[in-house]
Amino acid sequence: MARVLNRLESYYDAVPRSAARAEELGPLTLFVREGEGWPYYARPALGYAGDVSAAEVDRVRARQRELGAPEAFEWVAETTPGLRAAVEASGLTVHEHPLMVLEGEGLAVPEPEGVTVRMVDAGDPVLASAVAAPYAAFGAEPAPTASDQVAARLTAGLTRLAAALDASGTALAAGQHQPVGAVSEVVGVGTLPDARRRGLGLAVTAALVADARSRGVELVFLSATDADVARLYGRLGFRTVATALIAEA
Repeated sequence: MARVLNRLESYYDAVPRSAARAEELGPLTLFVREGEGWPYYARPALGYAGDVSAAEVDRVRARQRELGAPEAFEWVAETTPGLRAAVEASGLTVHEHPLMVLEGEGLAVPEPEGVTVRMVDAGDPVLASAVAAPYAAFGAEPAPTASDQVAARLTAGLTRLAAALDASGTALAAGQHQPVGAVSEVVGVGTLPDARRRGLGLAVTAALVADARSRGVELVFLSATDADVARLYGRLGFRTVATALIAEA
């Protein structure tokens, strides 16, 4: 399991660098978004598993405030066990999420009725709908340039997008995976509220896994919202190997 966690640490350090600059602040790395898009966070420097002080966390938080970035940290509990106490001593709230991996092909899931589940590319007419669906699933509005940003990442090979479409071509659910070498993370899978409980999220995730495997990805992983959602992903063959922690002000 240590080998899997080490591969995930390398991935976590690499994936933000396609759209952010890294500032090394002692034992922590702060990723600063270049241009528009979701803001990034701070996390342990690659290879660092020692203790972190509350003062070192405070230093990063001060830099985040200076930059107008969210005061947020993400890390794996089992890899950097000493960080949580420092983050909580600094006054942040820590949320736990099951960290799950899939090393095989993935288990088959029923094909949802009345929808088409497929990959979406940069020039696809359903792109805007597929980008908007996860935002709506979580009660948010996409930025005006969200589709353009995703299209650019699709063209660059930095992300892959799958959607479950109704007969009119409207996305009812969508999600992405972000490959870096032989590792990829499934992210942002969301289903419109009135289309839930039809297996659309699982079908989208299965399509993302199949696409990742077809591109040579060996290790697919994700962070589930909670234990109930983790059980759903378990139906695809994902298993919990650790705990992803997210700290926010």
